[in-house]
Amino acid sequence: MRISLLDRARTRSGESDAAAVATTVERAVRAEELGFHRFWTAEHHAVPGIAGAAPTLLLAAIGARTRSIRIGTGGIMVPNHSPLVVAEQALLLESLYPGRVDIGLGGSLGFTAPIRRALGRTILRDGEYEDDIEEIRSYLDGRADITVRPRVEPPPVFLLAIKDGLSLAAELGLPAVIGGPLVRDVKAIEAYFRDFRPSARTPDPYLMVSVDIVVAETAERARDLLLPEAWAYADSRDVGEFRALQPVEDVRRLLDSARAKKADAVRTWMTGAVAGTPDLVENLLADLLERTGGSEILASVSAYDRDDVRRTDEFLASLQNSWQAG
Repeated sequence: MRISLLDRARTRSGESDAAAVATTVERAVRAEELGFHRFWTAEHHAVPGIAGAAPTLLLAAIGARTRSIRIGTGGIMVPNHSPLVVAEQALLLESLYPGRVDIGLGGSLGFTAPIRRALGRTILRDGEYEDDIEEIRSYLDGRADITVRPRVEPPPVFLLAIKDGLSLAAELGLPAVIGGPLVRDVKAIEAYFRDFRPSARTPDPYLMVSVDIVVAETAERARDLLLPEAWAYADSRDVGEFRALQPVEDVRRLLDSARAKKADAVRTWMTGAVAGTPDLVENLLADLLERTGGSEILASVSAYDRDDVRRTDEFLASLQNSWQAG
């Protein structure tokens, strides 16, 4: 069983975007030292609390500072790009860091209507996403009517499953990444394993489970550390922005005066996260993998205090080593 990290270059209140990006690169260096399997970055456009808009560019910087850890996109949002450009960037990364690159592909549109207009696609028609995925794969595999450069061995493709994404991953013979409510969709997960069509690069189904995680000395403290991210999620539904993380104490004050609907949204988000003492988190993650049939945890750790992020990273690395040794 493997544990990997997903870093969205989250900003903190009063912190510059440039500082957040630099911290992501340094965290990747530390992740390699700790022995993590992968380090993935995400794509978010014009979101105030997230500094990483171009995962392939960020991975180029991370790859230059690391030597062995796999680096990947979690993911490239296919509707925002030409399939040719996606393939070219993937192959260029692979040529720079051979055997280390993962290409995670997702189907989300921009966060708000103005962002979607700026990106050039405001709606996703039936079949468009599937067609784009197939076009990207044809370029990567050398099956298209043009030869994409650089011509190197293509990196593996993962599908970030939302809505019907698991059925598409099964049909195409791709490893899949699930998160959010889909983690609890037993029928969809069972169908992925049952209906999986083996492909040349992925003979067997492979499932990664993406989850927010934080570890602390007490369960109560761990839940407190979740509050900034949970509040940012709930707040985004009201203001249309995913804002920078705020200190726990500030979020507590905001919750005291929040409407019931927003407080409920905070609690709902937290039920989908994994938080607690080291023993509790170990048991919860083991149960999560058993229930889903997953082979790998893709951990998102975004406590406000970066020391808390570092401590959780260290625990997860030690847990992975323990699982692999045992």
